[in-house]
Amino acid sequence: QVQIVESGGGLVQPGGSLTLSCQASGSVFSFDTMGWYRQAPGKQREMVAIHTSGERREYADSVKGRFIISRDYAKITVSLQMNSLRPEDTAVYYCRVETRATWISETLINWGQGTQVTVSS
Repeated sequence: QVQIVESGGGLVQPGGSLTLSCQASGSVFSFDTMGWYRQAPGKQREMVAIHTSGERREYADSVKGRFIISRDYAKITVSLQMNSLRPEDTAVYYCRVETRATWISETLINWGQGTQVTVSS
């Protein structure tokens, strides 16, 4: 069983900044790719940024240059620093964590409960 706790959402004015944090825990063999997705009303969930266990970072084109993803392996946390926020960044942001039960197990996808980010004046 994997537990995921997200924090840091809220209301911010356009141009402002927010930092989201996600902490994972559980008795698994490994925590692999960790990242953030978002879902706006009436839209499909989309990838925002991911951080693989091999130190590769990927960003959606819409957030490149504005958002920064970072990871603490010891604390099993992943954070998303969001700068120059725009109204179109408004969405529920979900932490996504890939885990394996053993070194030969298939990868399991675990989701957080989501945290609301609203960008509005």
